[in-house]
Amino acid sequence: MNTLGIIGGMSPESTATYYTQINRLINQQNGGNSSAPLIVHSVEFQQIVNCQKNGDWEQAGEILAQSARMLQQAGAQAILLATNTMHKVAAPIEQAIDVPFLHILDGVAAAIQARQCTKVGLLGTRFTMQDDFYRAGLVARGVSAMVPDETAQAEIHRIIFEELCVGKFTETSKQFYLQTMNQLAEQGAQGMILGCTEIGLLVQQADTPIPLFDTTEIHVQMAVDFVSGSLKY
Repeated sequence: MNTLGIIGGMSPESTATYYTQINRLINQQNGGNSSAPLIVHSVEFQQIVNCQKNGDWEQAGEILAQSARMLQQAGAQAILLATNTMHKVAAPIEQAIDVPFLHILDGVAAAIQARQCTKVGLLGTRFTMQDDFYRAGLVARGVSAMVPDETAQAEIHRIIFEELCVGKFTETSKQFYLQTMNQLAEQGAQGMILGCTEIGLLVQQADTPIPLFDTTEIHVQMAVDFVSGSLKY
């Protein structure tokens, strides 16, 4: 199997999900006591949050690029960034390494197109919903994304950072997310991107008839495919 390096800690909740799910799927594939050869470097999340609040994306990119270099030096044969929002600084990470970078949007766009969807709703942090890097990245891959209004965006963002990132899950917040999804579906969204790695901890496909594209599950499958050798670069 190939060794995968994971830049984690954004948040620790989602990183734990990545680690657990990758190992579970590898074990299901190979049986016995099989597990994935992973190297995880967990950054200090408050430092990243401060960069986000201050708009210091250059500093954030430097922090994550350094993490990627460390992982490669430790033996990682590819790098995965276990978060949606920080793919805003994917470019400096890719420039810092000589091994493949498993970009989350490659997997997300492929999953959407496999369901024959072209227009989907996007929920995530304020940065993911408002900044151009995510939606433009989807457009470049053949997918159009709609976002909620600014009031809903603010509440979605608040729930992610004040609740989900610290392991708090409430029925009120879940219902707010589902209501927002329904509104986007009424506006023409054919499916919904759970564009923050924590959202899938709160809302699952069983909660709604709207097709969900859980970015964590999709990214995890990319990781498993790389580790097992079926994803080639």
